[in-house]
Amino acid sequence: MELVFAGRVIEWRGPSPYYFATVPDEESAHIREVAAAVTYGWGVIPVEARIGDTAFTTSLFPKDGCYLLPLKGAVRRPQGITAGDDVTVELTVRL
Repeated sequence: MELVFAGRVIEWRGPSPYYFATVPDEESAHIREVAAAVTYGWGVIPVEARIGDTAFTTSLFPKDGCYLLPLKGAVRRPQGITAGDDVTVELTVRL
């Protein structure tokens, strides 16, 4: 499954800050349709993603009926991404 969407970057405060791009409702609904077949536990979904020139592999986290795409510093820094930005994400759900 391949998706392209725009998501807002949020900062999740904890012992150290974490950054995520929010997956919109419509795209989250498509992901939920295949979630049982692709999750490897706790509802996380393995994906390959691209933001700008930066491609990376990670897992989506379920949150309140939608999903969050983790954005490590190695993804954010080259693109100059910070909390509050809207980013365009190319996403492939891995089987």
